[in-house]
Amino acid sequence: MSVSTEPAPVEARDRPSGQVELAIEGMTCASCATRIEKRLNRLDGVSASVNFASEHAAVSFDASNLSVADLIGAVEAAGYHASLPQEATQQDDPARIWLIRLLIAAALSVPLALLAWATPLQFSGWRWVSLALATPVVAYGGWPFHRAAALNARHLVATMDTLISVGTLAAWIWSVVVLVTGLHEGIYFDAAALITALILLGRYFEARAKRRSGEAIRKLLELGAKEARVLRDGQEVLVPVEQLQVGELFVVRPGEKVATDGIVESGSSAVDASMLTGESVPVEVAAGDQVAGATINTSGRLVVRATRVGAQTALAQIARLVSDAQAGKAPVQRLADRVSAVFVPVVIAVSLLTLAGWLAFAASAAAAFTAAVAVIVIACPCALGLATPTALMVGTGRGAQLGIVIKGPEILERTRQVTTIVLDKTGTVTEGRMAVSAALAAPGTEQTELIRLAAGAEDASEHPIARAIAEYGRAQLGALPEAEGFANQAGLGVQAVVDGHAVLVGRPAFLAEWSVKLPDDLNAQAQRLEEQGNTVVVVAWDGAARGVVAVADQVKASSAQAIAEFKALGLQPVLLTGDNERAARAVADQVGIERVLAGVLPDQKAAEVTRLQQQGEVVAMIGDGVNDAPALAQADLGLAIGTGTDVAIEASDLTLVSGDLRAAADAIRLARRTLTTIKRNLFWAFGYNVAAVPLAVAGLLDPIIAAGAMSFSSVFVVSNSLRLRRFQSRRETL
Repeated sequence: MSVSTEPAPVEARDRPSGQVELAIEGMTCASCATRIEKRLNRLDGVSASVNFASEHAAVSFDASNLSVADLIGAVEAAGYHASLPQEATQQDDPARIWLIRLLIAAALSVPLALLAWATPLQFSGWRWVSLALATPVVAYGGWPFHRAAALNARHLVATMDTLISVGTLAAWIWSVVVLVTGLHEGIYFDAAALITALILLGRYFEARAKRRSGEAIRKLLELGAKEARVLRDGQEVLVPVEQLQVGELFVVRPGEKVATDGIVESGSSAVDASMLTGESVPVEVAAGDQVAGATINTSGRLVVRATRVGAQTALAQIARLVSDAQAGKAPVQRLADRVSAVFVPVVIAVSLLTLAGWLAFAASAAAAFTAAVAVIVIACPCALGLATPTALMVGTGRGAQLGIVIKGPEILERTRQVTTIVLDKTGTVTEGRMAVSAALAAPGTEQTELIRLAAGAEDASEHPIARAIAEYGRAQLGALPEAEGFANQAGLGVQAVVDGHAVLVGRPAFLAEWSVKLPDDLNAQAQRLEEQGNTVVVVAWDGAARGVVAVADQVKASSAQAIAEFKALGLQPVLLTGDNERAARAVADQVGIERVLAGVLPDQKAAEVTRLQQQGEVVAMIGDGVNDAPALAQADLGLAIGTGTDVAIEASDLTLVSGDLRAAADAIRLARRTLTTIKRNLFWAFGYNVAAVPLAVAGLLDPIIAAGAMSFSSVFVVSNSLRLRRFQSRRETL
């Protein structure tokens, strides 16, 4: 599957690779995705994966025998709608559609419940008013469930929608029969309406959480430059980036984004590639070096020849990796759907057998129908429908208070199974910005003088290392001296006159050009600092080396404690970074990580996660950069640092709003606790049904009592879910 920035549906049909992405409409649960996937995979030469969360299907097919129209036809035959994403019309926000139905249902259900439960409010003809209030709720509010139940029945399957539809319709139909015939039996208009309203509430929150799941790729592509300064006839012409052609020359001024992938023809600069690589130190580039689109030119003017445009750029390739990883995830069926596939047909069959049995033993039709309806009512999925959404709402609400965003119920199951947690280094374990870690003066030189002159010279530079030294000097000494005659040699160092001293700050090779030799003792100290993962610059003035300054990406204060908490949760931490082995190992040793994967290129991170999965590990991944997005999507559980990029956040399953890594441990503990609560809720919801259905069959359970028991089960489920509000973060207790 490839990601194209040019919407051309016809070209998608003719794609020689035989790969296409389809937008799917009409899915209401994970079993729908499974049904579509099976239908597509029955076609010869087709391999399909349907993602319920993103509502897309990734399909590989034999283009010599099949067309996209054949694939769409297969989906349509299963009862759903499919189209190419470019052809899909703009639909209303699904969460908004659920909200409208919910508000109407709630507005009608509240007075209906008051009439049913408050005897003083019951006037002559109040039951007919109840019918008028309940009918729109059951018909309009419950229409999505009735439609899905009918579709499921065509395929001889049952899901939660079947339970909801059968339960609400049975309660409504029986109530209408009692009302019209004048039978002295209970009516359940309130039960039918309230069940519908509560289930709509759960679906609304599900839709709201799922709404943004498909935005990762769009936000990723938006990181790219919008315009390019193309050189035509020696003049700079500003054009939309879509018009840039391979082979054209374009100019990148300081502070601008590189328009597309290319090779530097002239100029030199430091390019900030952190949005792609996640690494904080800009890369020095000069003529002949490659640059990637969407990276930022920090200093000098560059002239670049475009080598890749559109869907071929590094940015678009990362988007493709995110899309591939998301589409490759098998849909996770909700626990209730799995059980209801067996439970619903059994309950319906038991209800029919109850009716037949009572009639066979010469019971009155009213008594037989009462017993049969009691079976349906006691099995009605009010508690079942609340089991997941209430726990999820309370758990995610508590998570939001702690800076943790859980994106859906299917994520919870993965937290229980995770065995390995992979951590990106820069911006995740470390701060993601350069800071001075040491300043060592040569014998005979005051450290304050070393800092003052070095910071004064670097204050005129925009390089991140220079900024770190200048900020350190300003924090230590206050105002810095003015630099005169400043000059920068890209990738090597700077020179300036500060307080009458000719100051040089840069790499040893830069000072060697000025015949300045680093003393043996300083050289040994510099090597020791580099072995610890620091970047070291030498400071000299008046022709002699006066000291060295070490700069490094600082480890977050909370990282070591977070690693200890991961280990306590039974997770093996792995450090994954594009840095060299020495720098990575230095950081790992500081925080207590034994396993390090260093020198991993951005497009290889997802492959490293896949390799761990192939070894039998269930992998969680924590990252913050665009380059982490494919790995976050590929991982069994993706956690994004909220201080990172929107793309990483959208591709993840859990988002940590703060940059505190300890929040990841809290997130996993909270997710596991929420999953446990959901399972307990489901156990109660099904358990009480299993216990009560035999009583209903025997005629020992009046429908009114059944409705009361159903209400009690709902109260229990909600109360159990509310216990999640007491979840405590380790950050709060330490």
